[in-house]
Amino acid sequence: MFWKMAAGALSRQKSKHILIAFTVGLGVSLATAMLGVMFDVGDKVNQELKTYGANLTVIPRGASMAGEKYEFAQEGGGEGGAGVQEGHYIREDDLHKIKMIFWAYNIVDFAPFLNARVETSAGPAVLAGTWFNRRLSLPTGDEVSTGMMPLKSWWNLEGREGHDSDPSGVIVGRGLAAALGLSPGSEFTVMTRKAGEKRLRALGVFESGGEEDGWIIGTTALAQEAEGLPGLVQKVEVSALTTPENDLARQAALNPGALSRADWDTWYCTAYISSIAYQIEEAIPGVRVKPVMRVAESEGAILEKTQLMIILLTLLTLLCSALAISNLVTANIMERSVEIGLMKALGAGNLSVSLLILAEMLAVAFLGGAAGYLCGLGLAQFIGRAVFGQAVAVKTAVIPLAALMVLAVTLLGSLPALRALLRLKPTEVLHGR
Repeated sequence: MFWKMAAGALSRQKSKHILIAFTVGLGVSLATAMLGVMFDVGDKVNQELKTYGANLTVIPRGASMAGEKYEFAQEGGGEGGAGVQEGHYIREDDLHKIKMIFWAYNIVDFAPFLNARVETSAGPAVLAGTWFNRRLSLPTGDEVSTGMMPLKSWWNLEGREGHDSDPSGVIVGRGLAAALGLSPGSEFTVMTRKAGEKRLRALGVFESGGEEDGWIIGTTALAQEAEGLPGLVQKVEVSALTTPENDLARQAALNPGALSRADWDTWYCTAYISSIAYQIEEAIPGVRVKPVMRVAESEGAILEKTQLMIILLTLLTLLCSALAISNLVTANIMERSVEIGLMKALGAGNLSVSLLILAEMLAVAFLGGAAGYLCGLGLAQFIGRAVFGQAVAVKTAVIPLAALMVLAVTLLGSLPALRALLRLKPTEVLHGR
């Protein structure tokens, strides 16, 4: 009898129930879209921020580093690397190990650098050797592409980028190019310390907005020849997707050995910038890894604020849906006051009548919520492509959250109507008062 009465009420007031279902569906669709974006926003924001540079710098343990300025190659580096001060360089052959750590897939790009002094017709300049776009074959059988050009994607480049197989092809900073009168395709000569005069070709002219505008950037082979340091580099810039720092990460950054075993496992298996730095130090002997904290902290702050904004918007959306449902359910009960009064007069208690109304509302709400969830998935994809230029991953955790949202919104919206129902007196209703 209970379910027959509920079904009869649903069929008699289709328009009202369709409106309630639409209201629930609208709220759930917006909330689902926001939650879908929130669960995936970490990687998306990190990937956007990665276009603005590295957040880790790998340097030799014996090297000094003041701010962002790294020393030139040490004096006395003779041919074949004889006389090189041990601990001031990193072996280029070891760099593939960066992509073999536990969080290898979080390493987006990395590039080595070796700075050499050269003389040009406009005076002394820096020749920075790096990888432009290097394809690495890992011992695991995987192949990865990395290099400076993806790492410095915000630079404006006129002409072509360099190629790792062409040591004579370089790109020149706009300031130095103007002083030398160079344009893409121009050839010029520099004097190096160890390799003598080198004829170079400016494949492109770049603008970084920093000190690099006075540099020449070529291959590591060119800089190594200029300094007599075959197979060695001075530092590696690494761009990694990271999890925002918390108290555990900050404690581990000071002294990982002080953590308990459980905390150490949690820290090591979470993509904190400090744990990624620790793993790179494990993989490559004789290096230390310095997080670029202004980048890492900015990423964490932006991510936390973005997620907080999404949570607040989701809660506001659900609150508005609950208020709308409250008005609709109250109006529905007022229209059915005679029917409800008759039920009470025939012996139905407040609990029975309340359960009947709730059963109707929940049935309608879950139908609307299911449709809203599907619409929300589509809306999340639209937001992802419009904001981040790529689809948002569908997270299964959103499904139970969507069900909880439907339940919460329906119950919250029905409470004022149920209070009115409990105050309803059969004698007054049946007598038209």
